[in-house]
Order: sequence, then structure tokens, then C-alpha cells
Amino acid sequence: MKKVLFLVQGEGRGHLTQAISLSQTLRDADYQLVAVLVGGAVERPIPAFFHEQIQAPVEAFPSPNLVFNSDGKVDFKKTVTHHLPRIFRFGKSLEQINEAIKRYQPDLILNFYEILGGFYNGLYRPAIPMVCIGHQYLFFHSEFQFPSKGRMDRFLVNFNSRLTALRAKRLLALSFDSLENQPNKLVYVVSPLLRHDIHSLTASQKEYILVYLNHPALYTQILEWHQQHPEVVLHCFWSKPDALPEEKIDETLTLHRLDGAKFLEMMSGCKALVTTAGFESVCEAMYLDKPVMVVPIHYEQACNAADAERVGAGVAAERFDLSILMNYLPQHEPIGENFRRWCREGEKQWLGHLECVV
Repeated sequence: MKKVLFLVQGEGRGHLTQAISLSQTLRDADYQLVAVLVGGAVERPIPAFFHEQIQAPVEAFPSPNLVFNSDGKVDFKKTVTHHLPRIFRFGKSLEQINEAIKRYQPDLILNFYEILGGFYNGLYRPAIPMVCIGHQYLFFHSEFQFPSKGRMDRFLVNFNSRLTALRAKRLLALSFDSLENQPNKLVYVVSPLLRHDIHSLTASQKEYILVYLNHPALYTQILEWHQQHPEVVLHCFWSKPDALPEEKIDETLTLHRLDGAKFLEMMSGCKALVTTAGFESVCEAMYLDKPVMVVPIHYEQACNAADAERVGAGVAAERFDLSILMNYLPQHEPIGENFRRWCREGEKQWLGHLECVV
């Protein structure tokens, strides 16, 4: 039985849900997940749903994370100045990673876009192979279509991706649809990692809009629109640390604390999804044939938003003005069947890549 160790970037829920999904596939294929190391801000705890579903020992370690401004947008200047004084702490994190890998002796390390995972692989140079997983690696593909603006942002995102993948054997690039592999760049295009729970859901269409916010400051925009359109029922999941499990603001607006199972269940019945262009949430909506409105809060998400529009998943917007979504809905054409077919190819494809490396 091959032993696998995960390194996971804990920012948002995307990489966490990818890790849960792949852990389920690996267990079914007789791999042993020996440990999961999650990097992120010390003050931001790992969500309870991850501990419940990953079924392996979990360790947290301090790692660089994005810093947001008061409007909920990523502030790159603040991100750099926030982390510079903490460089020594991240050195301790590298030691923690190294000690864990010595302790668990895995046959394979899977890195879900954790930058300290890349630094560990580059500096400690372990004999154990590392494979990197993330939709960001699709940006290295020659056919990927970038937004027209943001050349410097493009450079910074790709530079960061390179750092996460130092000495990696393969870059498994999650994609909304199929593209040719480019082995000369170590880029192998794979289907999204969706949690197995989604396969048992039966989609329906009720009259509420589902909203996912990865930063509490964005709630102000939702509330402003809601006050102008109280007739539209909204259910909003947000990442506020002290959020109640459920908080009913009024008859048509309800807030929910992050809960992976509950979120998927409510997505199966929603009319449409509004989200900050996170790759996983868009994929889940596509699988359930739910139109999306994506509101990117940094360049990487702007790339996701452009790609989501390209494949017909929905519409992009600069703010949480849900009127844009309401105007779009009558013209949306379902794309779920093609996407589900692409996802069904995934399990054999994923295992093939890992077996080649191990």
C-alpha cells in the first residue's frame, strides 16, 4: 500500500475540498493518506468540515496568505509588508514540514498549491517525489486565454505558481474542459476534483440565489443589493470566524457559517450561484447545471472568471450587483452534461498520473 502525504494551502475552501475529493479517490484505490499538513494564517482555523471529511491526521502550520483591504479585495502591497517580518516563522514551518515527512515516511507528496511546499522541495530536496495540483498551473498552458488587462499581475501569479512547484515531477492542471497535455512544461490537464458527495445529489430549482463569500467585507455589497431588491430570496455562506451556524436577517436573507455538506445541498436546489470566482465553487455549480455569476477579487480569479465565461458557465461582474445575474439568467444554456462527462473521465486519469510518478 503506497503512502501519501498532502500539503494543502488553507486559503479559502478550494484547495481543502480538492484534498478531500482526492483523498476519497486514493482510499478507494488502496492508497494510504498518512497525514495532511495545512498552511495558512494562524488566526484563521481550519474549517470543521475538513477535519470531519479528510479522515487522516491534520497539522496546521503558519504560511503566507493573502491580505485584503476594507472592501474585500486583495491588497498585494499589504500582503508583502505583512509577511516580511514573519519570515523567521515560515522557516519554522519548513522545519515542521520536514519533521512530519521524516515521521510519516510517505512514498509520494501531493502539494495543493502551498508555497512552503515548493520551498521545502527546493531547499530540502527530498528523495520523495512531489506532484503539484491546482487550476493555476493551467495558466502555463499555451492555449489558456488570459484577461486583456494585468500583465504584471499575470507575471506575479505565474511566479508564485513556479515557487509552489520547485522540483515537482508533474503539474496537474485542473481545467473546466479538456486540453492537450504539454509534457515539455510538465503540465498535464486533468478534470476537476469534486467531492464524491456531489454525485448523490439530485438537482432541483427553487427560487433562492445561493451566495458564497470568501471574505466577510464583501457582505456589505450583498446587503446593499438586498435592501434594494428584498423580493429576491438569498442564502449567503460566508467565512466570518464567529459566524452563527444560521442567522436570519429578514424574510429573504439568511446567512450561513461555512459548512461543506450544507453548501452542496443548498447548491443542488438553488436557482443560481454567486461567488468570488473560486474554481471549485464554479465547478460544483457546472456539475449541477446551475448558472453562476463570478465576481473576481484578484487577478487569479479574474482568469477563472474569463475561463468560466468561455465555457458558458455564466457571467462575470466587477461587483456583487445581482441584477447582472438576473438579466443573464433567461439566456443561459445548460452545459452540465458535457461537464459531467469530462469529470467522469477523471478517476482513471488521476490514478494514472500518480502511478507514473510513484
